[in-house]
Amino acid sequence: MHEMAITEQILNIAVRSATAAGGHQVTDLHLVLGELSTFVDDSVQFYWDVISQGTLCAGSQLHFVRIPTRLQCQSCQTQFGLNDGTLTLCPHCGGGRVDILTGQEFYLDSVEIASEPPRPHI
Repeated sequence: MHEMAITEQILNIAVRSATAAGGHQVTDLHLVLGELSTFVDDSVQFYWDVISQGTLCAGSQLHFVRIPTRLQCQSCQTQFGLNDGTLTLCPHCGGGRVDILTGQEFYLDSVEIASEPPRPHI
């Protein structure tokens, strides 16, 4: 259910951005999610389709970019990724203490805004 709260925040940011830019409609939003992020694309999309109705974001498209996880061994500084989505020991020295370099991201990267009002469908 945390997808609902974050989707509402994304909607608020997008509407504020469009209003501040004098835009008439948000057309596309680009979201970046790390591989370790607990947010589920389909859930965010579902909530987006529901809560964006009747706003400047109605009908806009969400685009998801997944960032792979990169880890760094604290012992030997070797950088490596997950093995089939699973955390493993350092492939170089076998150390188990790692720093997460990438993979926890979750942010709205960009919002595309139409400067012209949408044309009515005929």
